Amino acid sequence: MTKTQKNLLIDLIILALSIAFAIWLHGSTAFEHILVASRESKFLASLVGGLFFTSIFTTAPAIVILVDVAHYSSPIYVALIGGVGALIGDLIMFKFLRDRLAKDFYALFHIDMNQRYFRLPRFRWLIFILAGIVIASPFPDELGLAMLGFSNTSTKLVIPLSLVFNSLGIFVIALIGNL
Repeated sequence: MTKTQKNLLIDLIILALSIAFAIWLHGSTAFEHILVASRESKFLASLVGGLFFTSIFTTAPAIVILVDVAHYSSPIYVALIGGVGALIGDLIMFKFLRDRLAKDFYALFHIDMNQRYFRLPRFRWLIFILAGIVIASPFPDELGLAMLGFSNTSTKLVIPLSLVFNSLGIFVIALIGNL
């Protein structure tokens, strides 16, 4: 087993455990205590929910928290505060995790980033837009951040991209949760 395959296997196991934990948490009394505590501090619950919304390993529990906060608060408020939390999470991942995850992703799909067309300005804008869509969705931000890392996007561009697209994604989830 190659290092890339081993890393991907570990990531999939952690993802499965995260989903199992979210399911268990949703049905347990511990989760009810967390939700009651979050009602007392909408700001903190939205911020922490946004922070955990960014990672593949914590997205499922974060969505449950964000939806619950949106039931007794404005979805716009939850989206804005959650977007700031998600920005913090994205910046941490962008600085510390982008190299490994990007290398694993590109190795999995046999993509050679040294090819000339990956350096074209049009390709960089396409990557920027695709990364924004991934960041806005409940899909893992790690993938979008890895795409930005390999296209040599500066942190100055990652900040507004992360804030806007995560806020939009959280807003849509909050609206759907209120239906």
